[in-house]
Amino acid sequence: MARRSGRMGRVLMNPIGTQPAAVASLDNWKLSYKTNFLDVTAFGDANKAIVPDLAQITGSFTGFWDDTETKPFATAKFAAGGYFYGYPDHTGVAGSYAYGPMYATCDIDVPVSGPVKISGTFEASGNWYIGL
Repeated sequence: MARRSGRMGRVLMNPIGTQPAAVASLDNWKLSYKTNFLDVTAFGDANKAIVPDLAQITGSFTGFWDDTETKPFATAKFAAGGYFYGYPDHTGVAGSYAYGPMYATCDIDVPVSGPVKISGTFEASGNWYIGL
């Protein structure tokens, strides 16, 4: 696969029970997939011993506030959570995306001398597909 610019990235989001759609005016998203490890060191072991546990999937997104865009805040406010779909290049290879249920947060930053920005974080609340 070729190297790609992130300029064709895309995020779709939706509260559970609604149709996913692209989130307007985002300029960055990040996904973190980290496996937790359990310490199983016993008396007499020569060194520390660990075994893998479940992975933790978290992420974030940022962009510019668009007064017609409601999905990030609606998803964050919805008690049942929502879904996140992240594409590094939505014009690229089929299957190259991450998708799953999540709980989200959302922030708005309104500086006196700059663009109004939104940002948020999310954490997996179920099984994810990660085809990256």
